[in-house]
Amino acid sequence: MNLFTYKWLPLCICLFLLVTACAPADPAPTDSEQQNTADNNDVSDLNWRVPDFEFTDQAGKTFGLKDLKGKVWLADFIFTRCPNVCPPMTANMAKVQDELKKAEVQVELVSFSVDPDYDKPDVLKAYAEKHQADFSNWHLLTGYSLDEITKMTKDTFKAQIAHQKGTSPDVPLLVTHPTQFYLIDGTGKVVRFYNGLQPDATQIAKDIKAMGK
Repeated sequence: MNLFTYKWLPLCICLFLLVTACAPADPAPTDSEQQNTADNNDVSDLNWRVPDFEFTDQAGKTFGLKDLKGKVWLADFIFTRCPNVCPPMTANMAKVQDELKKAEVQVELVSFSVDPDYDKPDVLKAYAEKHQADFSNWHLLTGYSLDEITKMTKDTFKAQIAHQKGTSPDVPLLVTHPTQFYLIDGTGKVVRFYNGLQPDATQIAKDIKAMGK
C-alpha cells in the first residue's frame, strides 16, 4: 500500500459510514447504522460548505441559509414515511434539543426532508409534533425538488440519496440517505458529524461550546 492510499484511507472509511438505507427487511437499525463514528467525525479541514438555499419550513414560512448566518446549527435528513431509522433519529434530535436547552447551549436544528413531494409543511409539522419537537429553534424543511436535495447532500455532505419503490402498502417508499447529525458553524461550514441513532448530547454541547472560544 503506497503513501497516497494511506493518506486517503481514513477519509474513505469515514464517507462509507455516512450513508445507510431505510430498508424494510430489517426494521431495527443495523449494526453498521449503530456504529459510533465519533472518533472520525471532525471534518472541519475538508471545507464542506452548505450552499445558499431558501426553502419552506413546517409552518409554511420561507427559511434559508440567511436565517442561519452567524448561528451554529445541527442538521439531519429524514422523511415521514421512513419505516425504520427516521423515527428514532427524530426522537433523538428532540432529546438532543432538550439536553442542549438545559445546558443553555444556543443551537438551531434543521431537518431536510428527502421525500419533498410527499412531506408538505403540514405533514412535517404533524410528524415532528409526535416526537415532541420544540419549533422555537427547529425547522423541518421541504419546498424543493428531489434533484435539489440530492445534489446538496452529495456536494456538501458527501452522502447519497436514492429512492426506490417499497415492498408493501405499509412501506410504499425506501430511501437511502445519511443518518448522521451534522454540526455546522455560522459561516455554513460543516465541522463535525455524529451518529444520529446514538447521539451524545453531552459531546455535542461540548463541541458547540468549543466553537465559541
